[in-house]
Amino acid sequence: MTLSIPKYQQIARQLGDTLRFGVLNGGDKLPSVRTLSQELGVSINTVQQAYYCLEAEGLVEARPQSGYYVRTLGKRIDDVPRRSEPQALVQQTDLSDHEPIVTRLMRQQREPGWLPFSLSVPDPSLLPVEKLGKAFQQAQRELPHGGIEYDLIAGNVALRRQIARYALFWGSHLTDEELITTEGCTSALTLCLKTVTQPGDTVAVESPIYFGILQTILSLGLKVLELPTDALIGIDLDVLEGHLQAGRVQACLLVPNFSNPLGFCMPIASKQRLVKLTETYKIPLIEDDLYGDLHFAPDRPQPCKVFDRQGFVLWCGSVSKTLAPGYRVGWVAPGRYYEKLLQVKRYQAGFSPGITHQAVATFLANDRYELHLRRLRQVLKSNCQRYQQAIRTHFPPGTRISEPQGGFTLWVEVDERVNTLELVDQLAPYKISIMPGSLFSLQPQYGNCMRLSYGLPFDERVAWGLQTIGQLIHQQVGI
Repeated sequence: MTLSIPKYQQIARQLGDTLRFGVLNGGDKLPSVRTLSQELGVSINTVQQAYYCLEAEGLVEARPQSGYYVRTLGKRIDDVPRRSEPQALVQQTDLSDHEPIVTRLMRQQREPGWLPFSLSVPDPSLLPVEKLGKAFQQAQRELPHGGIEYDLIAGNVALRRQIARYALFWGSHLTDEELITTEGCTSALTLCLKTVTQPGDTVAVESPIYFGILQTILSLGLKVLELPTDALIGIDLDVLEGHLQAGRVQACLLVPNFSNPLGFCMPIASKQRLVKLTETYKIPLIEDDLYGDLHFAPDRPQPCKVFDRQGFVLWCGSVSKTLAPGYRVGWVAPGRYYEKLLQVKRYQAGFSPGITHQAVATFLANDRYELHLRRLRQVLKSNCQRYQQAIRTHFPPGTRISEPQGGFTLWVEVDERVNTLELVDQLAPYKISIMPGSLFSLQPQYGNCMRLSYGLPFDERVAWGLQTIGQLIHQQVGI
């Protein structure tokens, strides 16, 4: 069973992709509602609904008695981090130089009194702790012997059914029998890599990319190919295709929806082309859709899996960033690789914890999840805007800030004279932690960048923390 996407949403997405690609300039007038309805052969109300969606997304603005116009985004786009241009291939086999700083930051994140801008999870105050507790108690009552027995290798049946049900809302045709549960998204990604690669293979990724993904790939004896990446629309597909043609890539591991740390969302046309490339070159695409539910636009962006017809996309997800980080609930729809991945899980990962997976299934079954997500997305979108404004106020002129369309991480690029690794040490006396940009690549780049999480509710202490970071950057550049 599949659910069709409403026509107004299809039109909004197509127009939105056009605007993000910069086909029109800020201030340009859009076709009138009546004109567009005639051109597309749809009702006036359908076009009006599409324009409402784009207005809510901040891409267009309505002017009284005049019509709809493209919002002036020129200054904002000029201020986003520059497109990355990593070297073609890195043969590095470990991240030993990253380990000390990662270990230190992870320790700081859990120490009392710290402002953990480095921690990429929502603050516990934003999560439904009490309701999850009740779901956990209900799960204990429902499972045989209170949930102490092993579950199926494929994972908790109730959870798989709920994931499949929720996937219907973005047009999925998945069934519970096509899903395998895991202990979080990293576990899903690891199982996928073990399934579709062998030591010595090369995996293509975005750049910058979450350091945990780099660590996972290298730990399996694989090589990393970092792709040029635009902060607004994602990887350069022409470059990727060139590498695929040359046979340099054996798998792709990408985050098309709200990449960590940039926060971009690949346009639909790019996702469709990416899936087509996987089919043409018969290359598996491991899709990390961890942040897909944390969209700022009215509708959830479709993952690449929607366009997968030949089973080359392994779609991975989790509730670790939206609901219960400590429950370790993740999943994968491995497509044509189902049987092999299930075997890998049986031999190398074993059974998933039934009790926490049943608890999340119970929470999802009661339709509490979408209500929770709506509230969480509202807070995160507001946080993002307030963090950005504070950074623009307190950081030196010329600072570039990403424009995430979802998720909860900002990528900040400052003056090239700034070393954010040194900034980590300078912030320690203030008990403020950031993630230095150099951790997000295997190459010597992003030394003047940092990732800041806006998962903490914006308050006076957060404002003070961002101001303090800005003051120390001013000192480094002598302003």
